[in-house]
Amino acid sequence: MARSHNQNKSTDGEMTFLQHLEELRWHIIRALIAVVVGAIVAFMFKNIIFDKIILAPNNPDFITNSLLCRLAELVDAPALCINQDPIELISIKMSGQFTTHINISLVAGLIMAFPYVFWEFWSFFRPALYEKERKYARGAVFMASLLFLTGILFGYFIITPLSINFLGTYRVSDIVANQINITSYISSITSVALSAGITFELPIVVFFLARIGVVTPEFMRKYRRHAIVLVLIVAAVITPPDVFSLILVSIPLVLLYEVSIFIAARVIRKRAEDDAAADAAAAGANA
Repeated sequence: MARSHNQNKSTDGEMTFLQHLEELRWHIIRALIAVVVGAIVAFMFKNIIFDKIILAPNNPDFITNSLLCRLAELVDAPALCINQDPIELISIKMSGQFTTHINISLVAGLIMAFPYVFWEFWSFFRPALYEKERKYARGAVFMASLLFLTGILFGYFIITPLSINFLGTYRVSDIVANQINITSYISSITSVALSAGITFELPIVVFFLARIGVVTPEFMRKYRRHAIVLVLIVAAVITPPDVFSLILVSIPLVLLYEVSIFIAARVIRKRAEDDAAADAAAAGANA
């Protein structure tokens, strides 16, 4: 469907700006097709998507809710036992449930197609890298997909049940009852899951920033305290305002930051070794 790089090259062997745009357009089209295909599959399996996945964290037998209730019994902390009374969800628009079905199918399609979508964009940018940079970036699609899906699972199994328990039961007054709209419920779940998925991409971002010299391990260590404060702020924004939830979400984010420091240090060290080897080879050739 897309024309090859060789066909798109101008007479001097370089692609023009418009030819780059044409190439990018086809990558975007193929990525969108993959998302739509995933959305169609999700649309067909409505019962699984909604009953087994989307609405599951609202039920007492959801794995996170069950484990926290067992932990509550062990440590004698009843507050840890969450979502034992499922919140009632309503739809207040005639087309509300159908629109919700379409929207959540698109989100599910994006999540399922993410590895292919990332590969399409990576295929567009990869030819611009030097051979050494391509070698360092091997496995980028796999790692980016793995981190994104890990973040999605973390947001779904950890942050989502805590958010449902707090936001679904919070009341400013006993005379005000909560009637949660299904679109509001799903919007909260999808935003939490996607935010966690994007946040877990931090090591990949640091890898490429370290490769181009924008970020160094010394810089990240120097501003570690500032980063921890930022992590706490992010955790406070995406989780209920209680200490347990804050700590539960902050720990993996801090670990991601530490892993990113290790990655940056390894990238910088490898680049220094390659530069030294290149200098030695050049000196030997001139001798």
